[in-house]
Amino acid sequence: MSKQTHSFQAEVKQLLHLVTHSLYSNKEIFLRELVSNASDACDKLRFEALNDASLYEDQPNLDVRILIDKAARTLTIRDNGIGMSAQEAIDHLGTIAKSGTKEFMGRLSGDQARDAQLIGQFGVGFYSGFIVADRITVESRRAGLKAEDGVRWSSEGTGDFEVESITKPARGTDVILHLREGEDEFLTAWKLRGIVGKYSDHISLPILMRKEEWDQDKGEYVSTDEWETINQAAALWTRPKADITEEQYHEFYKQISFDSEPPLAYTHNRVEGRTEYTQLLYIPAKAPYDLWNRDKRGGLKLYVKRVFIMDDAEALLPVYLRFVKGVVDSADLPLNVSREILQESRDVKAIREGCTKRVLSMLEDVADNRRDDYLRFWREFGPVLKEGIGEDFANRERLAKLFRFASTQADEGVSLADYVSRMKEGQEAIYVITADSLAAAKNSPQLEIFKKKGIEVLLLTDRVDEWMLSHLHEFEGKPIQSVAKGAADLGKLQDESEKKFAEEAAASCKPLVEKLKTLLADKARDVRVSTRLVDSAACLVADEGEMSGHLARLLKQAGQAAPASKPVLEINPQNRLVMRLSQEVDEATTSDLAHILFDQALLAEGGQLDDPAAYVQRVNRLLIGKLD
Repeated sequence: MSKQTHSFQAEVKQLLHLVTHSLYSNKEIFLRELVSNASDACDKLRFEALNDASLYEDQPNLDVRILIDKAARTLTIRDNGIGMSAQEAIDHLGTIAKSGTKEFMGRLSGDQARDAQLIGQFGVGFYSGFIVADRITVESRRAGLKAEDGVRWSSEGTGDFEVESITKPARGTDVILHLREGEDEFLTAWKLRGIVGKYSDHISLPILMRKEEWDQDKGEYVSTDEWETINQAAALWTRPKADITEEQYHEFYKQISFDSEPPLAYTHNRVEGRTEYTQLLYIPAKAPYDLWNRDKRGGLKLYVKRVFIMDDAEALLPVYLRFVKGVVDSADLPLNVSREILQESRDVKAIREGCTKRVLSMLEDVADNRRDDYLRFWREFGPVLKEGIGEDFANRERLAKLFRFASTQADEGVSLADYVSRMKEGQEAIYVITADSLAAAKNSPQLEIFKKKGIEVLLLTDRVDEWMLSHLHEFEGKPIQSVAKGAADLGKLQDESEKKFAEEAAASCKPLVEKLKTLLADKARDVRVSTRLVDSAACLVADEGEMSGHLARLLKQAGQAAPASKPVLEINPQNRLVMRLSQEVDEATTSDLAHILFDQALLAEGGQLDDPAAYVQRVNRLLIGKLD
């Protein structure tokens, strides 16, 4: 193939400009990205060679090499991995990886730390070489092709790149960086060794550089022909814990997660027994931007006997723990394991159960010993963890103990155990209310009797809470009861005088209740005198077993049809508006007041009026009547 010129994908042009001028605040990250790519290429060769050993050709030992040419001002990262064909070079180096270019560009911002994270996350680390280079040349040959099938790719990082055929006897890839003026520090061996030690020490392949000796005549160190390994050349998780520093654990986490912050917690264990495996699991401190995409494939990196098998092995953890990062290295799984086999394997089931329990143990430790850190975790991942209550029956009790809520006594951080320890003498249930926001929950009319009596109520404002309550019915033998469902039965917390007053009020208001049932027959399934209201005129509740108005609204917002149901209207006989309504003799005014009463109760719980204009007209008629 003669030399051909191609244009970059449009988004790559934007990316190259950002990379070159402002994206990375830490230049040395380019070496981490390119070494990581080289390691991946070797992993891919090792995986493909499971079915075709001839791909190793005459080089069975895999490694990554870093070469310095001070005279030519070039820095080369060389691997003997899978390599690329000419078409693959055009496809992979001329476009952003398949992660979605528009989404990637949309995530770029002025936050340089986060942008650096996105570079790796979207598979475009190769372009980071242009941070320090004004031209990059890539020479590659795919394993299994002939020497004359090599390819040279070259670009100055502007609008075009050139591709031509070359003869390349050795398989693999050379990424040759032609360094800019002022980037001489990356031509010094001690600097490069330091970067590798900082970012890439965990890579299981040996990273090699030529030894240097002092040249007395030149007054400087010069390279020899002898190669030496400059990293540990052993997968981090295979090394004894005593030999690994916390900084190394953190750097490995950043490498596999593309997170710029250290993890909240981590655990490193070798599990022995019927199933043998090593786990290195991390809990992030901050939620990724795509946390709520349940369809996104997420999971742990899977190795079998230190051979990389796949990224995002989702079968190793339940979906509600999709935020956990890490590595599992199994001694029992076959090397040709597929995603389908993972779903059915008994060994994988044992690994999944073990990893789940280990993650929950980490969270329990943080919750017990680092309260502020756990609250930080809960703000980021709490709603996701709640999904587990319906997905993981075996760990339901452990999960419930990890949950944290706002309540009428605290804006956050209340556990179910905290709540139970503060329950009033004679209180038999854990009271909760769901709402769209904390303010709406705090000011809900349904809470009035509980506030008056000093009874704590948990305020649930996450979208997943209604679903969670359908699976979480009790805690430590205490039933969980919504204050917006059924009658407000306070049991032993209600004295005899209150019960007597409620009975008398119900009797005296019977004519009004019957009238409201007739007027609001199309809106309310029932009308009754309330025992939960203190100041407000009315509130809406659902019968036990019925769908709450809050859940119905959530389903509607999600584009799902909610079962047809009507709420129960509860009225407060001591409220002046209700008293006025009971004394009204004009039928038209009575109808207006009745509908206003219902609509206000609906608004107070966060609902939307079916006919706002009719509500405004009714209010205006009453106001005009007052003015006349």
